[in-house]
Amino acid sequence: MVKAARFNQFGGPEVLEIVELPDPRPGPGQVRIAVRAAGVNPSDWKKREGLMDRGLPQTLGHEAAGVVDELGEGVANVAVGDRVFGFSAEGAAQAELAVLDHYAPIPPSLDFPGAAALPAAVETATRALDQLGVRSGSTLLINGASGSVGAAAVQLAVVRGTHVIGTASPANHEYLRSLGAEPVAYGAGLVGRVRALAPDGVDEALDVAGSGVLPELIELAGGTEHVVTVADFAGAQEYGVAFSRGDAGRAVHALAEIGELIEAGRFSLPVAQTFPLAEIAEAHRVSEHGHARGKLVLVVG
Repeated sequence: MVKAARFNQFGGPEVLEIVELPDPRPGPGQVRIAVRAAGVNPSDWKKREGLMDRGLPQTLGHEAAGVVDELGEGVANVAVGDRVFGFSAEGAAQAELAVLDHYAPIPPSLDFPGAAALPAAVETATRALDQLGVRSGSTLLINGASGSVGAAAVQLAVVRGTHVIGTASPANHEYLRSLGAEPVAYGAGLVGRVRALAPDGVDEALDVAGSGVLPELIELAGGTEHVVTVADFAGAQEYGVAFSRGDAGRAVHALAEIGELIEAGRFSLPVAQTFPLAEIAEAHRVSEHGHARGKLVLVVG
């Protein structure tokens, strides 16, 4: 049996439990890891509140890092004992053992929390940039650039040779500059502030914050076809903007590619705070109410 995070009813953080579940087993092409760290994402508390999947009970966690302890049929690219990070096939990464269906070696310079912070942010950012066709020489506006997905998107766009403008609170402007973006404050008057930096508007716009600014992004990017949101499903439907979601085809190739950028000093994603697995309720509270710069991570074992 293995300890894992689960909830049996929808509600606040107090419905979360650490329960004993049967050991998961890897299928063909999968690996099982002894989890050392697991990422916490906004989707976790949205699931807990019943805003996403309606089935009960539900386990939690889509990304983890740890040590391979069992190989599924046909797996030849890693060995038992290897350090890997990746995506949990069953959404059950916040546990002592987890099965990964997409995985990559942990870059040598990273610890387990740092590796667990990567998969969702890197995959989401890469998928959105790919959908927008972000390329060298273009100008990209990222709304919500200082969170984990936003910071990943800034750095990956800069690697592509893109001029990046990012919205954030003034306290995070220096951080955005350190990532290679030109910062602007969000809120009323956004269009004017962006046009001061890009008089002709921008080529593409990515909404990571879901803060109700899709009309402004559409205006700045010259049409709905140049805007993607990963956070505002209702707004995407209302304004005819593409909503990027993983079930339309995930950019899992990003997992294998990010290590080289990290080791070259061209990409980093800070861990804002770590919590023991037993304190998952507190991690949810911080995720739901906080504006942490970087990733929240559960440490297991």
